[in-house]
Amino acid sequence: MQAIRSILVVMEPDQPESLALRRAKLIASVTQSHLHLLACDKKHDHSAYLDEISAGLQEEGYSVSSQQAWHESLHETIITVQQAEGCGLVIKHHRPDSPLKKALLTPDDWKLLRYCPSPVLMVKTDRLWSGGTILAAVDVGNSDSEHRSLHAAIISHAYDIASLAKAQLHVVSAHPSPMLSAADPVFQRKETIEARYREQCKSFQAEYGFSDEQLHIEEGPADVLIPYVAGKLGAVVTVIGTVARTGLSGVLMGNTAEVVLDTLESDVLVLKPDEVIDHLEKLVALR
Repeated sequence: MQAIRSILVVMEPDQPESLALRRAKLIASVTQSHLHLLACDKKHDHSAYLDEISAGLQEEGYSVSSQQAWHESLHETIITVQQAEGCGLVIKHHRPDSPLKKALLTPDDWKLLRYCPSPVLMVKTDRLWSGGTILAAVDVGNSDSEHRSLHAAIISHAYDIASLAKAQLHVVSAHPSPMLSAADPVFQRKETIEARYREQCKSFQAEYGFSDEQLHIEEGPADVLIPYVAGKLGAVVTVIGTVARTGLSGVLMGNTAEVVLDTLESDVLVLKPDEVIDHLEKLVALR
């Protein structure tokens, strides 16, 4: 988070107060990042609106630029500008689509999470981050190099946000139910599974200094457990990662981040491994 030098803020001219901009200002005030404001619209001119917001930010001491653009769709517009401007973070206000609409069409915000090479912060509430709880969701059951790299990024970003907001860091990881037929005796009992997962979190605990009480290892599906723990702790930000799968149509991510996006009552920061980011950047360059 500290390494981010430019933030893309998706603006909503029809909204009097931008929650995305509020979060961007908070982060930029600590990281000294440049703010690039983007209005996604092909029909109406929002230059006066963008100029007014930009002028106010400059008076407050922020480095800022702005533009209006449209490229085929909302998520493609955001990604095209993110790549062109070299932004290390995209911040957007998320509003859940209706269940019927989601059943018929893939939501734009889901597509943004799937295809955007940079981290995406989806802002869902106006709750203050200061003094709150930051929840990092990891899947320590997957210990391949791609997952280990992603876990490190999740914990690091969550720790940075907790430091920025003077908040407390908590970590959650879901583990599978015991199976008497499992070949490994560890996975035959809940207590031994939890102990194995806690052991795999020791390196994070040693590096970032969080206690056993801040580590939540529980049984259940991740898309159910993460919102449950976030709600129990009153988390203001949940940091989650996704490891993509490649297919004929490009990169498709696992659906945990998409599902919890609507069920979480916190802001959501979604990260990807470096290998996935490189692949997505190549796909964007080919368009």
